[in-house]
Amino acid sequence: MGGFRRRGHLGPAVPIAPGARVDRFEVFFDLVFVFSFFIITRATAANISGRQLLHAGLVLAVLWWCWVVHSLVATRVRLGEGYVPVLMVIAMAALFSFALGLPQAFSDPRGGAAGPMLVAVSYVVVRGVHMILYQHVVRDSPQERRQLRRFAPELVASIVLLLAAALIPPQIADTDTAAMVRDGLWIAVVLVQYATGFIVGTWGWGVTSAEHWTERYDLILIIALGESVISVGVGGNLLGQQVTWPAVAAATLGIVLTATLWWAHFDFIGPAARIALHAAEGSPRVAMARDAYAYLYLPMIAGIILFSIGSEEILHQVTDPAGGSTQRMHGPAVPMLFGGLICYFAVNMLFQIRTLHTVTWTRVGVIVALAVALPLGHLLPALGALALATAICVGLVAVEVLVLSGSRRALRAVVFEERTTHEASEAAWRARWHDKHEPENPAP
Repeated sequence: MGGFRRRGHLGPAVPIAPGARVDRFEVFFDLVFVFSFFIITRATAANISGRQLLHAGLVLAVLWWCWVVHSLVATRVRLGEGYVPVLMVIAMAALFSFALGLPQAFSDPRGGAAGPMLVAVSYVVVRGVHMILYQHVVRDSPQERRQLRRFAPELVASIVLLLAAALIPPQIADTDTAAMVRDGLWIAVVLVQYATGFIVGTWGWGVTSAEHWTERYDLILIIALGESVISVGVGGNLLGQQVTWPAVAAATLGIVLTATLWWAHFDFIGPAARIALHAAEGSPRVAMARDAYAYLYLPMIAGIILFSIGSEEILHQVTDPAGGSTQRMHGPAVPMLFGGLICYFAVNMLFQIRTLHTVTWTRVGVIVALAVALPLGHLLPALGALALATAICVGLVAVEVLVLSGSRRALRAVVFEERTTHEASEAAWRARWHDKHEPENPAP
């Protein structure tokens, strides 16, 4: 890679090794995405409407594309080594500013362009840092440089469209027309970005460490699940109020429901998919990494955010001092709760199909059960609707523990053997350090 040339006192950029794991700086960088998910959820929950949900989906899609580009860079160079952390801190500050501007990205165009311009300029800085790093990574590979140039139109188009979305709508007198133009420009950004991934294809790319790639995306999924925990607590306004048994019951159900979402992916599907990506080579590995992780994780996270907003609204109702826990839910809370869960499980099933080429009837069953239970949730009190959704998801976990017990044991045996073999290999390699310094045996 040619990345070991000295860069002042900071040191060189360090390439990713085939068996590399996620480093500490990458986890530190993810803290900004924690804040970004929090902002999207809070801004949407403050004023739930169809248009607000569209805006949340658009900003989440653009934010996620930044994450995909970031993960591509992280597959080639260690973000916490050499001079790279300096650039990444700049990207973190820009991404933080990007998140701060999201609530105003779709505000009234007549109010000025400060928020939209902050989003556009911050986006330019983040993508610029990624481009600088990736150009350094591929400078010794003509094939990868050609592939990188194929992404240049997407970068230019995204920047131009976001700047246009900030500058053009304030010049339009009619508010509705201005809002439609702004929304159309954001939709164009998303279409350009995600279509580019398929048009450019997998030629010229590589996933050096399947372990690093899968761990990277699994961590961001856990971050999204963490946002649902925040919604149950702070978003549900449980802090600072008198503790009541209905509120405790609702909070407990919310945590259990979030835990079932974790279990549904990380108990079997996620670990098996990691092995599948390890087994794939060349273009099939890159295609699986793109389709299953870069693309399908986005709607899974969107489902988690929808579920978070729905559960937060139900928590608001339950904590209402006027006895809201016994009243039926009105508005979009129940559809968002059940719809978010359906979205999560449906996309997770697609993830399973793409990586493992299998379908489990339990996943089809839970999607059907949630769809059938949605009208019933409207008829139940707030706490009852949350309990119904929790019971269905806990039922999925219980059934899969029984039905898939043999497959789960086999998977864990393979993972144990893999880890044992890997540790033995590392121990043999480290033995060189001890062999060099072993004292010579004294003569008898």
